[in-house]
Amino acid sequence: MSSVQVACCQLAPVIGDLAANRDLVAAAVGAAAARGAAVVVLPELVTSGYAFADRAEARAAAEPADGPALTLWCRLAAEYGLVLVGGFCELDPDGDVRNSAAVVDPGGLRAVYRKTHLWDAERLIFTPGREAPPVVATAAGRIGVVICYDLEFPEWFRLPALAGAQLLCAPVNWPASPRPAGERPAEVVRVQAGAGVNRMFVAACDRVGPERGVDWVGGSVIVDPDGWPLADAGPTGDAVTITAGCRLDEADSKAVGGLSDIHADRRPELYGDVAR
Repeated sequence: MSSVQVACCQLAPVIGDLAANRDLVAAAVGAAAARGAAVVVLPELVTSGYAFADRAEARAAAEPADGPALTLWCRLAAEYGLVLVGGFCELDPDGDVRNSAAVVDPGGLRAVYRKTHLWDAERLIFTPGREAPPVVATAAGRIGVVICYDLEFPEWFRLPALAGAQLLCAPVNWPASPRPAGERPAEVVRVQAGAGVNRMFVAACDRVGPERGVDWVGGSVIVDPDGWPLADAGPTGDAVTITAGCRLDEADSKAVGGLSDIHADRRPELYGDVAR
């Protein structure tokens, strides 16, 4: 397989301004496509912003999967011939408000994933998902998707790897927090660790732009199956697009250290307590 250009568009959506956020996405995806991107990842809740006051405000910003935002995303994917993965505030068919992510390609909407592990006050706003991360076979490769806090659960990180994902796309909104001088954000370190122990590429796309007193890490990163960053947004906190060439078939081999294989060497019969 030839190298696939993967892009993370680190953006600053405006809370509640759905039209402006659609324009922001359209411009960013067009620019990423001009740089040769075949897979573009957008932040968590890029359609709506994040720091909702309550469920009612989130509901007012929520859209169904066939609403204006994803209709635009499908058009962009078809126009530029790429795969687009991003987070959106979803009003699901049952009327629940979800923190969701969509995978679209030139054929249209391929999958919707609903965030299962809700961070902090998100549980007061959203209904959690109950389905495992999807893995979608696309022209670019096999793509899995999770959202932000999901990355902190090793079991959830591993499921798409076991299902054959070559690239895990993660729309995220990482709130900034203090860290020791000179240290990288812990969120980025966890992404590197998860990529390495699962032997797959990971593209985590963060956001920027202060929102109701919340600042963000701005830590978008693309990581290879050895756990090394191929591209990262650095410490600037700016809206920026990062790109990296990824030979996604390298994630098909789980071999490590000569005779070892990170999947074949698992001992699931001994891991019963992990799922308790």
